[in-house]
Amino acid sequence: MRAVVQCVSNASVLVDGSTVGSIGKGFLVLLGVGHDDTEEQAEKLWRKISRLRVFEDEQGKINLSLSDVGGEVLVVSQFTLYASCKKGNRPSFTEAAAPTHANELYEYFCQLAKDEGKTVQQGVFGAMMDVHLVNHGPFTLWLDTETL
Repeated sequence: MRAVVQCVSNASVLVDGSTVGSIGKGFLVLLGVGHDDTEEQAEKLWRKISRLRVFEDEQGKINLSLSDVGGEVLVVSQFTLYASCKKGNRPSFTEAAAPTHANELYEYFCQLAKDEGKTVQQGVFGAMMDVHLVNHGPFTLWLDTETL
């Protein structure tokens, strides 16, 4: 699994002009699922994300986690994180999971965050979405379960 994690002051996702998810301070997680990914990898990725100490403390040091700041989470499915641009100019998505498998792991990942008591909002799997965010920092991380 792959994730782009952005610290945000606020973020929202719209489908057909209607807001389907919106958060204040926290993480916008763009989540990609590969065809070989498992629930174990989703658990590993969520554990890492939930414990990242990337928010500033009183001294301005990057030292606080999502829980420490009472942060929220907006998760948006993003199969394009598995794009390959090696050949030609049109990306290939052959490494991305099939939609059924990807949606199952996407929902599982979101449930892991909810089970930890986090406020979780979601995009709509497979929909064309407009994502709006105010990136705080800016602070953006790329995580891949193959390298965690």
